Amino acid sequence: MNQPLASPTLDTLFKRSLARQPDALALVDPVNKPRITGQKAKRLTYAQADRVISALAAHFIESGLPANSVVAVQLPNTIEFALTILAAYRAGLVVAVLPLLWRQAELTMALNRTAARAIVTSGKVDGIVYADLAMNAAAEAFSIRHVCGFGTDLPEGMASLDHAILRESTTARPVIQDGRKAALISFDLTSDGFRPVPRAHLGLIAGGLSVSLESDIPQGATILSAFSPMSFAGLASSLTVWLLSGGTLVLHHPFDEEVLKQQLNDHGCDTLIAPAQLALRLDELDVVTSLPGLRHVIGLWRAPEQVMSSACWSAPRATLTDVYLFGEAGLFGARRIADDGSPALIKPGPHGAPRELPGSLVAGDILLTPRGTLGLRGPMIPVAAYAPPPPPGDTLIAAPPRDYVDTDYSARLDRSTGAINITAPPSGIMAVGGYRFLAQDLQEWARRLGQGALLTALPDRLSGHRLAGRAQDNARARDALTELGLNPLMVEAFRDRLNTT
Repeated sequence: MNQPLASPTLDTLFKRSLARQPDALALVDPVNKPRITGQKAKRLTYAQADRVISALAAHFIESGLPANSVVAVQLPNTIEFALTILAAYRAGLVVAVLPLLWRQAELTMALNRTAARAIVTSGKVDGIVYADLAMNAAAEAFSIRHVCGFGTDLPEGMASLDHAILRESTTARPVIQDGRKAALISFDLTSDGFRPVPRAHLGLIAGGLSVSLESDIPQGATILSAFSPMSFAGLASSLTVWLLSGGTLVLHHPFDEEVLKQQLNDHGCDTLIAPAQLALRLDELDVVTSLPGLRHVIGLWRAPEQVMSSACWSAPRATLTDVYLFGEAGLFGARRIADDGSPALIKPGPHGAPRELPGSLVAGDILLTPRGTLGLRGPMIPVAAYAPPPPPGDTLIAAPPRDYVDTDYSARLDRSTGAINITAPPSGIMAVGGYRFLAQDLQEWARRLGQGALLTALPDRLSGHRLAGRAQDNARARDALTELGLNPLMVEAFRDRLNTT
């Protein structure tokens, strides 16, 4: 009896490009990497990247990490993130991505919820000592057996991955390349609280295909990614899109406008992946028009309810694809094809990629739920991770399983156009850029600051919300929030304002 062929993984996609063009440029660091992490900026061909990936995979295996165990990763948008994730897959591991904005409290929760066996970080990022954060969080997670990092001045007990890369180890183990195997754990926040969201390789590939096909990215593209990679959307839109195109991935650690323009020019990038508000700002300032080689702009919306009211796209040579993000549940893209550059209408039902071609690949389904919210289903949507708890009752007959994820974004159907309008984000959840938290948690943090202290979230057109705080002693409030292990956005809400007259 013939065994069915295994479906591809992300490492399979990398090896296909490696076999076809080993000497082609694969990965390019941000030019300002010395400021970001204190390390030299690098450029790697596919062959050079393959050697580093194998060395890192050997390190993970020799460290005693069993196959299918979880390795947590908290890294900036440099080539180390791509190399580490591909090395973990080559070693048969599952990656849990930890956003850079997370601090010790969130890190510890994630490590314990996923029973992670290892954590990978960078010594410093933008002056913040992430190595110490990882060590402190690992000390509170009983499952962690290995802590490692990139960069210099790593604390005692943290293994140097820069040294591991230099070793010529041939250690390997057989790994079945099957896209149905677990690949990624990302972390979402719903009204029910903190939620780990697992995905297989096929889910990641489906997300990348949805973005690349809708935006019509060509094979061999030179892609600049200026979006944080530590989420499903970040990995699908950068790492996976790059592997599907077989081109070059140029990385930009958000955000320095002059550095971004320099990278786009120096590398002749034809594709830009960035937060949508940033892409529209570059268009408004005519930066996109000044880049004749730029053909495809992918704007990622963390606040999808803002898409339809956004500014029109005016760059004549580059097309904009709006990518709607719904936490870690899923995404879909819609290329702007109207003459005035306005956002495309989103219709319920099967959503193809590319959208305007009949019979095109179905990326998923968009639907209105009975609650008046937006629902998603399709190959990238992890339905089981968001399954609601069974209703209480004495019946022994189980309710039929739900085949979609309710995003909790309020939505309605426009009777005149037949399009879905997303009207509001999930209730009770605050978002500051890519950082999400419960409104009730904000109240609890403010309560711990003592009498007379105030911490609140104010609506913000660009980032969803912005934080503001007031205390009798701002410096003391900042110290208290830091001791709680909270995000620096919370701490900076109590920055001292200068009086102007």
